[in-house]
Amino acid sequence: MFIYALAAAAGAAAPQKSFGIKEALFPNGQPNWIGIATLVILAIMSFGSFYILFTKLMEQNKIIGQYKNIGTFWRAPSLREGAAKLEKNSAWRQIVDDGIAAEDQHGKMTDAMEAHDWLHGSLARSEAFVNARLAGGLPFLATVGATAPFIGLFGTVVGIYNALINIGLAGSASIDKVAGPVGEALIMTALGLLVAVPAVLAYNWLQARNKKIAELLSGFSTDILANINSKGAVKPALPAAPATPAAPVKK
Repeated sequence: MFIYALAAAAGAAAPQKSFGIKEALFPNGQPNWIGIATLVILAIMSFGSFYILFTKLMEQNKIIGQYKNIGTFWRAPSLREGAAKLEKNSAWRQIVDDGIAAEDQHGKMTDAMEAHDWLHGSLARSEAFVNARLAGGLPFLATVGATAPFIGLFGTVVGIYNALINIGLAGSASIDKVAGPVGEALIMTALGLLVAVPAVLAYNWLQARNKKIAELLSGFSTDILANINSKGAVKPALPAAPATPAAPVKK
């Protein structure tokens, strides 16, 4: 009889409610609109962060991959012939085309502006345009990294407030009544950090890769300027072209 009494007491003391994200969004079966809105905002931020990460990564890899074929461009007799060997709509082709266009435009000018200044400004503008395109989307990652924890914290504060109100109305402040609702509210802070950390890491990584690409663009732009000013005499040092295998001798 005593064993049955203990079992009944244990059953009565067992929690009658499960805790988790679902209970945090729908406490007592009623929607927590602030919590739902917070979760939706964090989900949008997370999706946008990963979308920017993958699209920018592919864009960077494409530009770096195209740079590996720059040796073929410099082995051409002239810039115009070399430009035809570059991929259309690429950053490297754009800089070459802008340099050639600037050279042609300078001949039409009537003032005494030096060709070097005009070419340098035109190539710098082209280079800045490419860098601006690469930097597109990074401000969103920085914004997510800076604001996502506070958005999650806002959801936590509201959740704790609602939990304390319900506890006050119930007239019970025991640990089992407090720990569950407060723990549910802290889920929002965890989600905010879960969204912010990948965004910050992605921002720093993409920014570092953009700096590397900017250095390559700057060096290439300088070589183009030197080549135009020297009428094709100055070219960067290139490794020797791979030798073409000799055709087998027929016996």
